[in-house]
Amino acid sequence: MTKPFSQWWHAICLELAVVQVRLMEISAMKVALTVWENRISPVFDCAQVLLVVDINERTATGRRFEPFQYESPFSRAAKLSDLEIEVLICGAVSDSFANMIETYGIRIIPFVAGAVDEVLDAYLTGAISSSKFKMPGCGGKD
Repeated sequence: MTKPFSQWWHAICLELAVVQVRLMEISAMKVALTVWENRISPVFDCAQVLLVVDINERTATGRRFEPFQYESPFSRAAKLSDLEIEVLICGAVSDSFANMIETYGIRIIPFVAGAVDEVLDAYLTGAISSSKFKMPGCGGKD
């Protein structure tokens, strides 16, 4: 006797989800962090420098600084897209900028504070949500 179609279909969907997660873990990606004096810039809207980090299998494989002197939400979001950024780590960000960035399919991790290298390590190890890296007033140290 064969399985009903719904059981067969659910098994395939589950297997595809597992494959997709494995591909995401091994695929290369680019993460951008807003930088001000070797720390996460406190306000995305006026950040002037990005640290672009190439990541492969949860390891930073390259990094470079990019000027980020754009004023409008559209131009900032377009620049992130042109750089092929998949994740943006930043401090405070206004709704107009966040909405535009998200329309480009870029994931935002906002209200982050701390030294750039420590924040990057926390992202790579999955500890970015620690209160140690939250801005004051956003669950971090006041």
